[in-house]
Amino acid sequence: MTISLLQPDIVWGNPAANQQKLEGWLRELDKSDLYVLPEMFSTGFAAEPQGVAEADDSTLAWMQRMAQELNAAICGSVATEEGGSYFNRCYFVKPNGHVAAYDKRHLFTYGDEHRHYVPGDARKVVEFRGVRFLLQVCYDLRFPVFSRNNEKIPYDCAIYVASWPTSRLAVWNTLLHARAIENQCYVAGVNRTGDDDTCHYSGGTQFIDPFGNTAAACPLGEESVITVELDQAKLREFRRKFPVLKDAD
Repeated sequence: MTISLLQPDIVWGNPAANQQKLEGWLRELDKSDLYVLPEMFSTGFAAEPQGVAEADDSTLAWMQRMAQELNAAICGSVATEEGGSYFNRCYFVKPNGHVAAYDKRHLFTYGDEHRHYVPGDARKVVEFRGVRFLLQVCYDLRFPVFSRNNEKIPYDCAIYVASWPTSRLAVWNTLLHARAIENQCYVAGVNRTGDDDTCHYSGGTQFIDPFGNTAAACPLGEESVITVELDQAKLREFRRKFPVLKDAD
């Protein structure tokens, strides 16, 4: 499976501008099976979602349109309003229009996200073209128990979409590699670049193999894209030869 990870700057609070830019990127890229976008890619990270979160599903509709046109899946999170409540919702949209949604479980209390958003109550694994993807959002990365690979809800690749600031980039790098090693899986970490009112972002988007090696990474501080191959046969053989997961708690 071919996966493209997009590392853009984000125009604050302007879904139309961000969609237009990303649509240009998507049309210019070589064909992939899956395209992954950062956390709140249509608006930038909105700790206070009033007036920013979308109630009309316009960005979701854009994702569905692009997935259908590209015959590929698109994943990324959107600040969403539903019934007067707010969610940091990660969508995984398939080419046939099917939508899987995961609401961020661990809200970033340091930034008061928990005062405005409703947390999710369950993790989400999505199967697409023979690969099982675990959907995670930013701060979830710090909580390994929640993402533990297990026989009840197994997965092959964990996706972390993020707005992770430069000041904590070393943590981002360390934990992404730890998640790949301990869960014997691929990890796609997708982060933004640029600035908002509170943070500077350098990216750090990368794809890590089940051995804990960085297979590919975007340049720091630059808008860029990496395209990688997820080798299911290699993953299955590694798990067969070194069956770590069978010894897990």
